[in-house]
Amino acid sequence: MEKAYLGSCLCGEVTFEVDGEFDGFFLCHCSRCQKGSGSAHASNLFSKSAVLKWKSGDARIRSYNLAGTRHSKSFCETCGSPVPYHLQGGPLLVVPAGSLDSAVRIAPTAHIFCASKPGWAAGLDQIQRFDQFPQ
Repeated sequence: MEKAYLGSCLCGEVTFEVDGEFDGFFLCHCSRCQKGSGSAHASNLFSKSAVLKWKSGDARIRSYNLAGTRHSKSFCETCGSPVPYHLQGGPLLVVPAGSLDSAVRIAPTAHIFCASKPGWAAGLDQIQRFDQFPQ
């Protein structure tokens, strides 16, 4: 089985490869991830052993570390898309699930920081669904 995952940002300027497997896949509902993603949660894959290789655009990557916390985020300066990063420069690789172009071979492990989940996110599995933008 192929172990490498390929990924990119929205504009395609930043491309990368992750060689190895993920240890966890968390849907984080903390208020910081809500702000950083603009959604009810961030969807991130974590690995202590996978190797990140930038294929293109690494000079376009910018990072933000929230002072006094462990919260970090890296993104493409052109399109703002989140891209992988090593948490606080350490060995833990964090990969935004939506940045991967390859199929993810692990299902989400858990919802975390659920106490911070926004009220509007309750019951989302019961609302109307469309395969495309509604007419």
